Amino acid sequence: MSQTLRTIRRLPENLVNRIAAGEVVERPASALKELVENAIDAGASQISVRLAEGGLSLIEVTDDGCGMRSDEIALALERHATSKLPDEAIEQVATLGFRGEALPSIASVARVTIESRAGAAGEAWQRVVDHGQVVTDGPAALPPGTRVRVEDLFGKVPARRKFLRSARSEWAASLDVVRRLALARPDVGFTLEHDGRRALHVQPGDTLAARTAQIVARELHDNAVLVDLERGSFHLRGVAGLPTYNRGVADHQYLFVNGRPVKDKLLIGAVRGAYADMLARDRHAVLALFLDVPPEEVDVNVHPAKTEVRFRDPALVRGMIVSGLRQALMTGDRRSAQAPDAGAMRAWQAEPLAPAAAPQSSLFWPGGFRQGEAPKVSEAGQIWRGVEAAIMAPPAARAEPAAEPVPAASFPLGVARGQVAATYIVAEAEDGLVLVDQHAAHERLVLERLRAAGAGEGTAPAQALLLPEVVELDEPSCDRLEEAAGELAAYGLALERFGPSAMLVRSVPAVLGGGDVQALVRDVADDLARNGAALLLGEKRDLVLATMACHGSVRAGRILSVAEMNALLREMEVTPRSGQCNHGRPTWIKLAHGDIEKLFGRK
Repeated sequence: MSQTLRTIRRLPENLVNRIAAGEVVERPASALKELVENAIDAGASQISVRLAEGGLSLIEVTDDGCGMRSDEIALALERHATSKLPDEAIEQVATLGFRGEALPSIASVARVTIESRAGAAGEAWQRVVDHGQVVTDGPAALPPGTRVRVEDLFGKVPARRKFLRSARSEWAASLDVVRRLALARPDVGFTLEHDGRRALHVQPGDTLAARTAQIVARELHDNAVLVDLERGSFHLRGVAGLPTYNRGVADHQYLFVNGRPVKDKLLIGAVRGAYADMLARDRHAVLALFLDVPPEEVDVNVHPAKTEVRFRDPALVRGMIVSGLRQALMTGDRRSAQAPDAGAMRAWQAEPLAPAAAPQSSLFWPGGFRQGEAPKVSEAGQIWRGVEAAIMAPPAARAEPAAEPVPAASFPLGVARGQVAATYIVAEAEDGLVLVDQHAAHERLVLERLRAAGAGEGTAPAQALLLPEVVELDEPSCDRLEEAAGELAAYGLALERFGPSAMLVRSVPAVLGGGDVQALVRDVADDLARNGAALLLGEKRDLVLATMACHGSVRAGRILSVAEMNALLREMEVTPRSGQCNHGRPTWIKLAHGDIEKLFGRK
């Protein structure tokens, strides 16, 4: 290596700005994000964005914020100059941007025009910088606020320009940036135009639910629940889509930390874990979550573009998101993609059910109970008190005409009228026809019973095997089962090591009844191997319980009596997450009377 190449020298200012631009300004969407964040930090209540060719030829952001004086405009175009850090406490930053690199970096690779007028100033001022060189500096005409125009991005840096994508791709990225920032601030109005066509317009002062429905999807208003959870100084809020309302890609997941849009692996993984037993592996939830934490508990300076964050206590954050989502979904997820009338559901739940003669045993509450005696449930399983009442008062409906038919209006999911293909239950409701997948529905009910039973003190009811079964497995699988034996026993699955490559099964959960013990233990071992150290203890437990529930549920092809079908419907009405099975598929659908009339040409 020559002496010249080894000499240390200070880089010229324009080259330093271009290097910084390579980190901050990857594409037009990156520049747009920085400009809109500046507008938000300036206290704007209305932000207008204009783009041409996806931002390749023009990015213009206009706001009605506090504005800048002429000397402040000049200072804003210098590196590491910012108004967003009043002191040196960088860990206390409360704004979206604070590095002071965005404007000088953008101005080094594009033609930038800044026009601004401070609220108290008598005139506006303009400065034009063309790829790092000041072209114009003088008065301008502008109402209070700021307008920034970025033209010909990377026009004089062909090496960067050729790596940009098509105008259509850059437009899609820019639209996503504005949508995320508009979601973060419902109190700010946004207008977005592309090539003269308005693509987005939202008014300031929207509620979080209304803004989410406008930006993410209109259907989310009827297919989502609100999330609200506080733990000390941490606050999680947002809108979470029902599991039956999902997408094939994760692009419709909007995550925010202290109002900052982020794409953080920890948060994405937590969302995936929360929906683990409610979505198929190739489907993704639709949601917008806002996590507010003390500034000292999160580092927002991990990435130059500030899209990643680092938490002081990541386990707390992950657990909060998982529990917050699941608690919210338990309140509203009895709905399927086609939900019954909310008012009717509330009215039905408000009316106490009168006890009636109960069968000595039930397929849907194994073990049975004597008339007038309620099954035992733990404190954590209080929801099952409603199940007991529902099962003790089955409607007297039958597949054939009944002497005294129970009115369908008495129950949101109606009364059973028959069974199709030994798989689907046909029920008549007040407002239409309900079809239930008996296997999918019962699989969810069994899972929720296992959860509720194991969440209380002590262990869940277990059914001892008359002759313990020996299940042969490989040694690593036996090691994993032996390690998890204590927790599995809490749910009724009692296992003991039986040599290097075998496990002895002494009991199974009572709710599973007499199933295939060998297949159950092998599937549980597979779950532990597949998801071992990658998930939290609670998430591993839920995956294992889902596997156990699948083995204990009513299979397709089984003939059910009318009483059993009605018991299943009543239990679904009071069970959390009964609108979808453990794999995210709907457990029931409804054909409204109007839909049926259309099929027969009556409408």
